[in-house]
Amino acid sequence: MFKKILISTDGSALSNQAADAGIDFASSSGAEIVAVFVAQPMEAFIGFDGTAAIYAANYEQDIADQGGKYLSQLAERAKAAGVKAQTRIVTSYNVADGILRAAEDEHCDLIFMGSHGRSGLSRLVLGSVAARVVSLAGISTLVFRVKKEK
Repeated sequence: MFKKILISTDGSALSNQAADAGIDFASSSGAEIVAVFVAQPMEAFIGFDGTAAIYAANYEQDIADQGGKYLSQLAERAKAAGVKAQTRIVTSYNVADGILRAAEDEHCDLIFMGSHGRSGLSRLVLGSVAARVVSLAGISTLVFRVKKEK
């Protein structure tokens, strides 16, 4: 049914729950995965000025290193499950847009991602990456409801 599944991760315990479920899903359907980490540029968090430029070089390298670590761990879990995996770091101001761009670039036919299940004010303030991906994706999207951290 599905041949290439995009699984996004931010490295959190909740994201890892969803990624592991995505790996299981890929294994059961004989699909390969593309594991994606979206690195947001420093300017996405703060007003970029001359002072921030001092920290930008270190931030860009640090976020790439951290994303690579998360993706490497996810790829190892996929390999242990017998699932072919490739990894990709995408830079985007908006995480959902980065996920959608990666899915299109990699010709994925399913996006598998987790949702924290926020509602009310927290969803309004924090937004919902999953909701944006679902509403804008041109391919099937499976949203896995993750269990809360203990």
